[in-house]
Amino acid sequence: MIMEVKKFKKVLVANRGEIAIRVFRALSELGIGSVAVYSKEDRYALFRTKADEAYPLNPDKGPVDAYLDIPTIIRIAKEKKVDAIHPGYGFLSENPEFAEACRKNDIVFIGPNVEAMNIMGDKISAKRAAEESKVPIIDGSDFIIHDVDTAMKIADEIGYPVMLKASNGGGGRGMRIVQSQEEMEEAFEKSRNESKRVFGEAKLFIEKYLIHPKHIEVQILGDNYGNIVHLYDRDCSLQRRNQKVIEFAPAWSISEETRKKILDSAKRLARRVGYTNAGTMEFLVDEEEHPYFIEMNPRIQVEHTVTEMVTGIDIVICQILIAEGYPLNSPTIHIYSQNEIKCTGYALQARVTTEDPANHFLPDTGKIDLYRSGSGGGIRLDGGTAYTGAVITPHYDSLLVKVISHDRTFENAIHKSVRALKELRIHGVKTNITFLINVLNHETFHKGKCFTTFIEETPELFELHYKLDRTTKILEFLANKMVNVNPGPKPFLENRKVPVIDTERKLFGTRDEFLKLFYTKYKESIDRNIAKQEAKKADLDSRFDSMLQRLKTYNDKINHDH
Repeated sequence: MIMEVKKFKKVLVANRGEIAIRVFRALSELGIGSVAVYSKEDRYALFRTKADEAYPLNPDKGPVDAYLDIPTIIRIAKEKKVDAIHPGYGFLSENPEFAEACRKNDIVFIGPNVEAMNIMGDKISAKRAAEESKVPIIDGSDFIIHDVDTAMKIADEIGYPVMLKASNGGGGRGMRIVQSQEEMEEAFEKSRNESKRVFGEAKLFIEKYLIHPKHIEVQILGDNYGNIVHLYDRDCSLQRRNQKVIEFAPAWSISEETRKKILDSAKRLARRVGYTNAGTMEFLVDEEEHPYFIEMNPRIQVEHTVTEMVTGIDIVICQILIAEGYPLNSPTIHIYSQNEIKCTGYALQARVTTEDPANHFLPDTGKIDLYRSGSGGGIRLDGGTAYTGAVITPHYDSLLVKVISHDRTFENAIHKSVRALKELRIHGVKTNITFLINVLNHETFHKGKCFTTFIEETPELFELHYKLDRTTKILEFLANKMVNVNPGPKPFLENRKVPVIDTERKLFGTRDEFLKLFYTKYKESIDRNIAKQEAKKADLDSRFDSMLQRLKTYNDKINHDH
């Protein structure tokens, strides 16, 4: 095997927030320069200050469209002599046109090759590849559906309920559960619009909707030389409206036999499409523990952190090194075989957001008046927008910080997560912290029996008991009372007189004295002043000692008399 390694000097991250900071940190550890790009809405965002360089995107574009602007991103990369681009997750991370634009401009795309992305980045072609690899899939369409009549016809054939999904999407966006034909028209239009808004295209397909499945995914790493390994699995069943809320690794919640089937299927499918770099194979497992492949995310995942905790492998650094040309079994990456990858302990990730659970998880906006993070042994925090003084806008995802715990037992990992969430203090915007604690403390979660609609079907999770922010409220009350509510005329405090400055008088300062005396005499003058100050201090010390002696004598006399 001939190893072709191209060391990067500078990498641009075509993303924002938490994942941008995550990649910047990996680049820093590797000694590679980092470049950020930002929209006009993000001009004061924290992530842009964490890069070595930061450049604005097209100010005429909207908050999302700016990060989807391929020509501008490529132009900045070429002007700043960038070697590679890391797309993060979301935005352009699954866009083959972006990967192709990088290749045409001699910029390395840190992700899979264009051919694999065309197959696996599109959920329909990914399902076809799965069938060819003898990996089980869910019944549904294997083509893009352009109109609601076709959607209704397929749904009638496979039977309701069905799931509408965006072929080129992820993160639960563009997905709708349709229970009956009467719901189809409205759901189809909403899915199309959301897919167009988030991913730039409205490409939908239909699958049979499974009742109470578990969502299990497998982390894949592949190099440019045909080596492919898995980094075990994750249970991502705790979701709300198809968006993950809490994830954990490994997926001990299903049987070892089913886990083995899923892990083998994931590697087989990745090898079938010649997959390179990091990716995630996602499966649904029904109540009889039959696994079904649903999609592959050809990028880093939000929940990659739990896999890093249990395997000890830095997935983002591996992404960069693979893109440079290192094989997995090189001393640099140090993954010599599948058998050498060990899964140690249990890790959980809770996503803290500005969503209000008491108001249908409506995202809140505003200024964070106070931010104090939880920490301690076994806790990792990945954030990018949460800090005191940060302004939360409505333009982007509501994620504030990811709280990750790791311990030898699942129960202890839960306890660490709960403790860290209770330590977390965020004032000024509403958050889902209390809701997350309710989920973590629920008996069903402890038993690993949660399914994808567990949150919607468990009303006791919404019995929210918020902490009273007494300190801030008292300060606000006092300030308001003193400034705004003080009855009667305001007290007269002082008669301020502005001093009159004689602009005609010539000032003589230290610099003038130095120029007049020159160095030697100026130094002698300073030494004389120092000597005077020391003599004055010695005189004061002598008087102070004398006073202390008198006080001591007086005190001794009083004690003797008594």
